[in-house]
Amino acid sequence: MIGANLIARALKAHGVDFVSTLVGNGIDPVLYACRQVGMRIIDTHNEQTASYMAESYARLTGKVGVCAVSSSVGFTNALSGVVNAHFDGAPLLLISGASDHHYADRGSFQDFDQVNAALHFCKYARLVDRAEKIGFYIHEAMASATSGRPGPVHLTVPLDVLAADTDDVAAYCQEGCGAGAVHMICVGSPEVVTAAANLITQAERPLLIAGSGVFYAHGEEALARFATQTNIPVMVPIWDRGSIAAPLPQFMGVVGAASGSPCLLDRADLIILAGAHVDYRVGYLEPPAVQAGARTIRISANADELRQGIEPAVAVHGDPRSVFQQLCALLPESPAATHTRWLEEAQRRDQEFRYRWRMPVSPSDRPATGRHLVEALRPFVQGDAVFVVDGGNIGQWVHMALSDRYPGHWLTCGASGVVGFGLGGAMAARLAYPERPVILLSGDGSMGFTTADLESAARHRLPFVAVVANDQAWGIVVSGQKRKFGDGNEVACRFGPIRFDLIADACGAVGMQVDDMQELGRAVEKSLAAGRPCVINVPIAHAGPADDSR
Repeated sequence: MIGANLIARALKAHGVDFVSTLVGNGIDPVLYACRQVGMRIIDTHNEQTASYMAESYARLTGKVGVCAVSSSVGFTNALSGVVNAHFDGAPLLLISGASDHHYADRGSFQDFDQVNAALHFCKYARLVDRAEKIGFYIHEAMASATSGRPGPVHLTVPLDVLAADTDDVAAYCQEGCGAGAVHMICVGSPEVVTAAANLITQAERPLLIAGSGVFYAHGEEALARFATQTNIPVMVPIWDRGSIAAPLPQFMGVVGAASGSPCLLDRADLIILAGAHVDYRVGYLEPPAVQAGARTIRISANADELRQGIEPAVAVHGDPRSVFQQLCALLPESPAATHTRWLEEAQRRDQEFRYRWRMPVSPSDRPATGRHLVEALRPFVQGDAVFVVDGGNIGQWVHMALSDRYPGHWLTCGASGVVGFGLGGAMAARLAYPERPVILLSGDGSMGFTTADLESAARHRLPFVAVVANDQAWGIVVSGQKRKFGDGNEVACRFGPIRFDLIADACGAVGMQVDDMQELGRAVEKSLAAGRPCVINVPIAHAGPADDSR
């Protein structure tokens, strides 16, 4: 057995089903060995797509997504997905090849210190210098990726290590070793949870901010029960993983969006931050974004996160699901009257904020905007369809118009705010959920990043429906520049028409052009039944939620 075989066996033992990749220097032996043990190899035209596939799979499932790429520039191209995983707390393993370790630092082909470059973004990064240590390093990387706050990890494995003979098949390569997925089980201290329950009881206007940590703790049901039992309004930081599986009266949409949000954060006297960061989306929890004197409860399985940004009144070290369950056991079974009055106020504020976007629109309206497109897709994303959203203004429209839920099978760009991940995200969604419909809603700017990988999706038989909102612009930038510089003074944010449907045809996928919004529903139905990647190009007028009053 050689080192490459040991990598394949260790990955397989940790539950890895596929590797996304782009071939090149130093990685071929790994890919061959993985295929020999029955793992699926999904090769792409761009390392960005490969890394976005891995991190999207991780964000959807909580399992480690694995991406393998070549050295040097191949490695740096793949850092796009790594950085996204860093921002979003997603468990991703990036394996990079390298020339023979014997010649490192002597000018070998693509001689580059990948480990130090990765350490800026990764929880764990190592150079594997001996074949017999491969199983150990795979295990350590997987454990780091899935422990505490999940995140990306990296291993550089040189060619001479991959080719070296080894008979070491340690425990790290045995089936069921268990570090390949996030398993948050961390019960809060009873005394601390009791202190949190007392603060909640005393508060008149508590607000729950439920971040990605709730999703990774599988806390959807516990969150819904807590919100229903307490009548505490709930918001999710925009681009975080959602945990609102179905319409919930207490859910008030996202906080921190460029299009704004209901005025709740600045009214709350208690802010419960569960699995969420203190950052710009919550105004750094400083006045005027919050009231002076507002108190904070932090809930996190990651001890390092409990005092990040602020000093909370109560810091509960526990996973959000467990802590919500503990709080429900301590709090009254029926909501307090003060909390119910506050919820009614929050619902009124939410309705006032969204009023202009809840007015009925007709598919026959001219010109059609992103709002019309999102409304046309509404019936297709109400069930278990995996909904991938890639783009600035079109993403804002989704959060403003489809604000009654935010389930975990809706995938947005993540906390980094990246655009261009969508094709890789849709391919990952198909791999994660082969029996579900997969719908990608993308802006035209976002779709342009990795368009050639429509061919990869077609070749690997990964069907999905991509609807392109084509306004010939970086729409969210146009919106911002109009406000800053005045209409007609935008710079470097508009471009010409691109027929993405024709590109899809050329790549072996199915392309359609829909010029009439009344035809979009039928086009989506036809595409869902096609069994191939389909791209529906929909020309729309530029208008973001902050621009459009309909």
